[in-house]
Amino acid sequence: MANRSFSKQDKSNLTWFVKLYLKPHVAALSVVFVVILSQAFVYQQFLSLTERGLRVIFEQGQLQELVWICAVTTGIFAVRAFGSYFIPVQSAKIAGRAVQAMRLDLIKHLLTVRQEFFDRSTAGDVSLRLANQARDLGDFVGQSTVNAVRDALTVIVVSGYLIYKSPQLFAFAIVVIPMILVAINFASQRIKSLQRSYENAFGHYMGSIDEMTSGMRTIKMTRQEESETQRLNNEVNDLFKFTVNLQKASAILAPLIDVASAAFYLLVIGVGGYFALSDQYALDGAGIISFLLGLVMLFDPAKNLGNFFVRLQSNLILIDSVRGYLTLAAEDQNPTGQWLDRGQGVHIALQAVDFSYPNGTQVLTAVDMQFQAGKTTAIVGATGSGKTTVLALLAKLYDRSGGDIRYNGIGIDDYALAGLRENINIVSQDIVIFNKSIYDNIAYARPDASIDEIHAAARKAQIFDLMTTRGDQPVGPKGSGLSGGQRQRIAIARAFLKSAQILILDEATSALDPVTEKLINDAFFDHEAQATKIIVTHKLKSIENADMIYVLDAGQVVEQGQHADLMGQQGLYAAMYSTQMGDRA
Repeated sequence: MANRSFSKQDKSNLTWFVKLYLKPHVAALSVVFVVILSQAFVYQQFLSLTERGLRVIFEQGQLQELVWICAVTTGIFAVRAFGSYFIPVQSAKIAGRAVQAMRLDLIKHLLTVRQEFFDRSTAGDVSLRLANQARDLGDFVGQSTVNAVRDALTVIVVSGYLIYKSPQLFAFAIVVIPMILVAINFASQRIKSLQRSYENAFGHYMGSIDEMTSGMRTIKMTRQEESETQRLNNEVNDLFKFTVNLQKASAILAPLIDVASAAFYLLVIGVGGYFALSDQYALDGAGIISFLLGLVMLFDPAKNLGNFFVRLQSNLILIDSVRGYLTLAAEDQNPTGQWLDRGQGVHIALQAVDFSYPNGTQVLTAVDMQFQAGKTTAIVGATGSGKTTVLALLAKLYDRSGGDIRYNGIGIDDYALAGLRENINIVSQDIVIFNKSIYDNIAYARPDASIDEIHAAARKAQIFDLMTTRGDQPVGPKGSGLSGGQRQRIAIARAFLKSAQILILDEATSALDPVTEKLINDAFFDHEAQATKIIVTHKLKSIENADMIYVLDAGQVVEQGQHADLMGQQGLYAAMYSTQMGDRA
């Protein structure tokens, strides 16, 4: 049964969890184990004292002895009562610390994982592992596992006492155990399969919820409430089916153990009665009664153990799922690499750079670009031409498939990742806004910045007046109390506040009105004389003064030069510019 119920991966996962997260608490666990062991011996002593008490009654013993037996029994159950409080409280603390450490490890590791993982994962799937699955593991370790240890020790100690009293009778009583083991093995395999399907379905459901809440404006404006309801209803129905099937697979043990219990009783009463009537066995009526009480004490712990092994199969899936995140490929931090010198400008060169996604889709082909220190360079092109991919390669969010990227003549792979990104400031359309004041949201870029520095950044981003008007008022979850343009201005203010050698705007002014956009662009062009400034935009009017413009088409540089030069070429850029100006006219 063990080989089928516990694969090599299951054993590896359990060993990993125990060594990494439970071993540091071995002292506290030892104390809990001792208290659990004392609880198990309480039952054994109760059986012994009960048998003695029955003999006092049946054989007309002394009242004083009966009083003493009752007093001792009260005392040992007081010990058990203390354990019933101490064990769950302490085990919850231990499990809580273990899960806390595991969650922190997950968060730390996820922050180093390659960007392509997040590109293909939903927020719901990540939340499932960091929140729900980690919580469920904590509950299982903190309560179910400790209770299983208690039940196992109770079964061992009480069974040992019953074997001591009558090994023959105990042997008759356990003949149905193999049937229970077979049922546990069958249920285990079924539950592991169902649990994995349930977790996948639940992760997809959480992702759908995230999509629904994020896209609520679109849903309402396109009147797709009914289709969204139907879509989520289908997923809820799938979860319901998996839940019911899981319960069915788990429920098979309870009636089986009940049948086994009846068989135990019949065997003990029948065979035990024969032993008591026979002169060949040293077993009397008091012994039979205490033996029956011992079996009663075994049934609930045995049933709980069966249920525990069934639940363990579900939690093996959870451990495997959570551990899977910790094995995701991390970015190469290259801690011993070089750092960009903050005292000088940065010249960036892309030389015959190629990039393909893991599925083989070619995005960039032989791209050559130069980004000069103190200059403003723009990248333009149709949607999907590869503009944002170039920026991702510059920040090493992706690794190029071919070619070379150099910072001040040194290959990008020779730099420490932290030393590279510390000098790059990207403002994109994907803006993270916290439910705090505008001031606090701007200060997020540099928590040690002075008030004057934050005010200066807010003025450059044209958000100062709104910041002072709102004061300490929170902006709502994800900036829900702000317009799209206001959120962009906060992000731009962060960029002005953070002192970086390379400043990148990726469609960062798409939601701004023309007047505000011009003011911000003027501030951007004037920002830090030595800074290398890069703009990715569809608004060609805003880059007329750029020192260099690269035009991308289908992942290739098809034109380059200043605005006037490109207009004179009458190529793709000129056509795009004329179209936009015509639209404005």
